[in-house]
Amino acid sequence: MSDSSKELVVLMTRGADHELSSVAFTIANGGITAGFKVYAFLTSSAVDLVRKRAVELAQVAPLDPLKALIEDFVHRGGTIWACPPCVKSRGYTQEDFIEGVVIVGASAMHERLMAGAASLSF
Repeated sequence: MSDSSKELVVLMTRGADHELSSVAFTIANGGITAGFKVYAFLTSSAVDLVRKRAVELAQVAPLDPLKALIEDFVHRGGTIWACPPCVKSRGYTQEDFIEGVVIVGASAMHERLMAGAASLSF
């Protein structure tokens, strides 16, 4: 099995107002547990999830707080990418995000997919 076939790209579009944001990070963490190198590509309102201070407030009951899910994801080696147009349209800059978030275009995601990574969308 090639290294790229052990990769998972999770495309996230939902913010804190929807349980799929928590589900997506729960599944992303599960991917790490299963041995995948996991990349979370955040678009649309999902970029709001990883802003400083905002991450402190986000929880979709009865799931774990998003802060815990996101910290676990980053601590275990997950990569978080934030869509540049989505970031810019909200007036955010790199300084607005928690540690570990990289503002990068979809080409990073496409590169992993073309190399054979699996993908999920939420």
